[in-house]
Amino acid sequence: MRSLMLSMQRLFNPLMSFFLFMTYLSLGLVQKDLAHRFRIHQSTVSRIINTWANFLYTVLGAVGIWMDEETVKAHMPDVFQSYSDTQVILDCTELRCQTPHSLLLQSEVFSNYKSHCTFKGLIGMAPHGAVTFVSSLYEGAISDREILKQSGIVSLLKPTMAVMVDKGFLVEDCVPCKVHIPTFLSKRAQLSGPEVRKTQSIARLRVHVERLIRRVKEHKIFSTAIPLSLTGSINQLYTVACLLVNYQNGPLVKAWASNC
Repeated sequence: MRSLMLSMQRLFNPLMSFFLFMTYLSLGLVQKDLAHRFRIHQSTVSRIINTWANFLYTVLGAVGIWMDEETVKAHMPDVFQSYSDTQVILDCTELRCQTPHSLLLQSEVFSNYKSHCTFKGLIGMAPHGAVTFVSSLYEGAISDREILKQSGIVSLLKPTMAVMVDKGFLVEDCVPCKVHIPTFLSKRAQLSGPEVRKTQSIARLRVHVERLIRRVKEHKIFSTAIPLSLTGSINQLYTVACLLVNYQNGPLVKAWASNC
């Protein structure tokens, strides 16, 4: 058995190791299972995963995904006609993680929204469906506003741009541009007709970033609580999963696809 494992390791080429990495990312198989399936040592599996995670994080991260205004406008779908100044649709997503033993760490990563310990990140999508911004992962207790300020996206925004966010994303005083956000009821009994139509139209457009997040989370590694042993590499794995969406078939915004 040992000699078979050694011979398999010698036969492992870059394509084979990349396939192992994608199997790990997409199916969420534990490393012991992968070692058995590929007939190699578990330490080799761990090394391959870490190598590819760091390599793809570096290579894909070096590709400038943020688009200038002209490029975004050139690919603007017709469904965004009423919000044609939209540069990016923003949303935060959370990944469940194991609960740390330390009470201090628990308080930092516990998300009141999810009622669980999580990692939290900000993701941005251009109106035509491309991923144009991915933040690092932060502890789950951080607010959406604080992530926006720490992520670096504010420096990319200009007064002539607009961002589209959900109603709980109160960042109008944090960005140098217009914010398209659903109208709040505040202390009123109900919204006016125009406000209802605005809220509904923004909700219909924002659904695309929710589909994007759902596509990222189709990677099974994110479907269960992330073990704390992955803390050192989860940021790379998450970023790679987000950036790979730009290379997958089928644009997220069908209206844009029909115009191409």
